[in-house]
Amino acid sequence: MFFIFFLISNIAQSQKESRFSIRTIAFYNVENLFDTVNDSLYFDDEMTPEGNYNWTLDRYKLKISHIAEVISKIGQSTTRTCPDIIGLCEVENLKVIKDLVRHPFLRPYDFNIIHYDSPDERGIDVALIYKASRFIPVSFSSHRLLLFNDSDQRDYTRDQLVVCGLLEGEELYIIVNHWPSRSGGVARSSPYRKAAARLNRRIIDSLVRLNIDAKIISIGDLNDNPTDNSIKNTLTSSDKENVKSPALFNPMETLYNEGDGSLAYRDQWSLFDQILLSKNLINETRNSYTFWKAGIYHPSFLQIKTGNYKGYPFRTHVAGRYIGGYSDHFPVYAFLIKKVP
Repeated sequence: MFFIFFLISNIAQSQKESRFSIRTIAFYNVENLFDTVNDSLYFDDEMTPEGNYNWTLDRYKLKISHIAEVISKIGQSTTRTCPDIIGLCEVENLKVIKDLVRHPFLRPYDFNIIHYDSPDERGIDVALIYKASRFIPVSFSSHRLLLFNDSDQRDYTRDQLVVCGLLEGEELYIIVNHWPSRSGGVARSSPYRKAAARLNRRIIDSLVRLNIDAKIISIGDLNDNPTDNSIKNTLTSSDKENVKSPALFNPMETLYNEGDGSLAYRDQWSLFDQILLSKNLINETRNSYTFWKAGIYHPSFLQIKTGNYKGYPFRTHVAGRYIGGYSDHFPVYAFLIKKVP
């Protein structure tokens, strides 16, 4: 489906109609999308029929259906279709991603998959799915984040996935992230996320050295907010008009400062799920695909309806108890637009 939308602007005291094509980039932390099979190489025992979560085939199938439904609706009210490129995290393996894109909600869009197995102890990975009709991968690689604890022992976590491809003929680099969690406390775990930010920075710098005009989008669950040091001091600028390369523009910072979030914990909203864009994607001429706006997808069906947690993400498990929801994160998205001749 090719969608064109219209913007009306007052130019030289007259009304002029401009036509644009629009493409959607999204990211979704899908909260423990595990199959039901016990993998002896990872600590996934809880997510099996015999495990603490009693993760049965019926529950797995419902989870797949839920996530596919959400992806099919992100940005739909604006574009009349689902996103063209989606980054995912907390997926266990290639099988669960294949089951996801083959679900009837997503099968019509012919999604392809880019995925590597990470060394994460629980076996969760990042991945990219994309419409084959819109995006053509040229190269992709997985970049290891090496972390060591206070005892100088390796702490295994997710890789960062880098994909170079053509979005309808325009070269675009996408980095998919799932930075280390806040387990053990924010202060204690902060160095891990700073290390993840430095790896992201090195990847971006290397891409720019190869191509000074590289268009780069870094997406993911960063487990820090847009104003935290790991992001603010290493990667981003919040000033859209004065982004200086190689800093990335972070449209999520404005949303966060306005009180919006993609997850909630102890009566506090956080916006860990972010989309960061290189300076050359902020271009008002719109002669190539450039950033228009970003948002958090949080319709009512993704929210808890009543009680103390009203408005929170309607998740799959709460305190180890199955409640049959979607995810503990809301997805985020950004629109890229280009003038149509």
